[in-house]
Amino acid sequence: MKKVWIVGGLVAASLALGTLIVIGHDLLTPPDAPPAKARSSGLPWQVDSLPGGASKVMGLTLAPSGSAPGSTQVASTLADAQEQWGQAMQIAIIAAPGEDGLLEAFVDPASAGFITGKAVITAQLSRAEIRAMRERAIKSEFMESTTRKYTLTPADLQTALKAPITALSFIPQANLDADTVMARFGAPAERVRSNGHLEHFLYPAKGLDLALDSEGKELLQYVAPAEFDKLRRPLMKPAVGAASAALTSASQP
Repeated sequence: MKKVWIVGGLVAASLALGTLIVIGHDLLTPPDAPPAKARSSGLPWQVDSLPGGASKVMGLTLAPSGSAPGSTQVASTLADAQEQWGQAMQIAIIAAPGEDGLLEAFVDPASAGFITGKAVITAQLSRAEIRAMRERAIKSEFMESTTRKYTLTPADLQTALKAPITALSFIPQANLDADTVMARFGAPAERVRSNGHLEHFLYPAKGLDLALDSEGKELLQYVAPAEFDKLRRPLMKPAVGAASAALTSASQP
C-alpha cells in the first residue's frame, strides 16, 4: 500500500508517502547553524551501509525483513524511533479498501541533523496481528477518500512499539532541486521520470528513492539496501507502459 498517510495530510500529489521554510541551498549553509559537531550526524544524505544488506539512516537501522533471529544486524523498532523523536509520534494502522493495512508512525516535526521535516515510519507486523488490531481499535476514521486510520488500544500500542522498522519516509521542509540533490547525495545510479513533474533519483547502495517534484514536495524513501527493488519495481511499470504507448503512436500514420 502506498503511503496514504502522507497523501492524506502532507502531499497533494502522488506517491502517497504527505510542507516550506527554507529553500534548497539552505541545506548547504543553514542560517544560525550550530557548531559542526552538533549538526553533522543523522543528516538525510548520511546513510551507512551495514553487513547483510542493512543500513543506518537518521539514527535508525533498516534491516532486511527476512533477517534471521540473532542476525548481527537487527532493525530498529518503533520504540527506538519514539526515543529519538519523542512522545508526539503518532502510531496507527493505515488501510486502503481491500487491504489489511500497515502499521505506521507519523512524526511532525522530525529532525534529521539540522534538517527538519515530517517522517512516516513503516513497521512490520503479521497480517493476523494487523487484522486483530483493527478489530480491537479504539476508533477508526477516514483520512482521505476511503483510506482509514485505526487508533490502537494501549495494549496494542505497546506491541506496536516492539515492531521492527522496514521503511522510513522523510519530507524535508526545504525545497530541493537537482543541483542540491547531486551535491549532497551524489550522482544517482539511475534517474526515472514518472510524469512531467516528478523525477526519481535512485540510490540502490543507500536504499534510497529520492522523488524530486517540481510542483510539490520532495519525498525521500528509505529501505534496507537489500530490499531496494521494492522501491524501484513500481517505477518501472508506468515507464514500460509509456514507452509502449509512444512506440504504438509513432508507428501509426
